[in-house]
Amino acid sequence: MATREKNIWILLIFLLAGLVLGGLLGELASRVDFLWWLSYGESFGLTSPIELDLNVITITFGLTFKMNVASIIGMAIAIFVYRKV
Repeated sequence: MATREKNIWILLIFLLAGLVLGGLLGELASRVDFLWWLSYGESFGLTSPIELDLNVITITFGLTFKMNVASIIGMAIAIFVYRKV
């Protein structure tokens, strides 16, 4: 059904927004002494980008995820909001 697919896309958009906004808030919270724990996390992915040189064009591939406590909280809030909508 079209509504089921639409709901999955909306959920993914909510999760991505929660991840990005939570990550941003976590980075901002790292500058505040009593909120340092929101910025605690790890990053994973390709540490050095992969380059494909075709002499005419050079393509660089790279992907790194940086997860912190605030981004996980943001994703949980996004799921909660999605269920209410």
